[in-house]
Amino acid sequence: MEFDFPLRKIIHVDMDAFYASVEELDDPSLKGKPLAVGGGSKRGVVSAANYEARKFGVRSAISGFLARKRCPELIFVPPRFDRYKEISKQIRAIFYEYTDLVEPLSLDEAYLDVTQNKKGNPSASMIAEEIRAKILKDVGLSASAGISINKFIAKVASDYNKPNGQKTVPPEEVLGFLEVLDIRKFYGVGKVTAERMYQLGIFTGKDLKTKDVEFLTEHFGKSGSFYFNVVRGIHLSTVKPNRIAKSVGAERTFSDNLTSEIFMLEKLENIATELERRLKKYDVSGKTITLKIKYSDFTTQTRSKTIPYYISAKDLILETAKELLYQEKPKDSVRLLGISLNNLNTDKKEKKQQKTEQKNSISVQLKFEF
Repeated sequence: MEFDFPLRKIIHVDMDAFYASVEELDDPSLKGKPLAVGGGSKRGVVSAANYEARKFGVRSAISGFLARKRCPELIFVPPRFDRYKEISKQIRAIFYEYTDLVEPLSLDEAYLDVTQNKKGNPSASMIAEEIRAKILKDVGLSASAGISINKFIAKVASDYNKPNGQKTVPPEEVLGFLEVLDIRKFYGVGKVTAERMYQLGIFTGKDLKTKDVEFLTEHFGKSGSFYFNVVRGIHLSTVKPNRIAKSVGAERTFSDNLTSEIFMLEKLENIATELERRLKKYDVSGKTITLKIKYSDFTTQTRSKTIPYYISAKDLILETAKELLYQEKPKDSVRLLGISLNNLNTDKKEKKQQKTEQKNSISVQLKFEF
């Protein structure tokens, strides 16, 4: 099958139940038992769950109270992010044995471009197998992988044979794979968007493909052109080894709900201090300040303000955050506050990076051996 755009060999590696698997690795007595990482109290939240717990409907982001209700035998362990970061570094070191084009998405997943790789192996599928085997041998954890011509399809494919499996979608199978794909499996289509698509008679990739770009843009805004392209196998985003931050933020969840703005201001000052530290670490500043408020009923509200100059200093961030807080009286007691800064001065850097990537991209049709 011929495509009129550059093809690449992309692997998406996704660790299996990473946080929970690390806990099982360090404490083998936990294996085979339903396990959740996070807080098991009424106010706690599940950060991750192993596959035994998922059988009971325990998922990340649900409350500890609900998790225990669904699975009374559930074991809770507190998160150890320093340990997860340590393991993540070991895994990334393995990736770099094969290619320098590694784009981490989080501690437990990453894209790898192996079109040209350090092993000189023409088979992306074999490279994925080697990487997964090496992670299991050297680190003791299992990983799943998706392999295809672009990041979008590779990420979708990595979820197919979980846990401890992989799926390859070679060029000649791309369009057929996408046509039979349930719309809920499309990366970037969330629960709300899926429901809207159902109402429009879009249930599979084949249904999506019948809609023109004008129709999709009318109903889904800027995302419409994205959906139009990906269902045709078009996703030109390259693997970015040095991902440029779109925003930097900090937030805090409180052990007791806050009911007074006075107490909230005290917390916001601490959050602004942490945000300033992170901005200095990444050497960035921004123009748009966003205040995030999560209420006791778990609903979330955001308030934003854009100023005409870049800032990174705590005092200026806090001044705007206070203004946003007093913009409207909180509708309920507050369990979480956060401040983020976007519209960063990295935008110019990103445009320069994109031009470089386009200049260096593969401009010939490759004979792929997947």
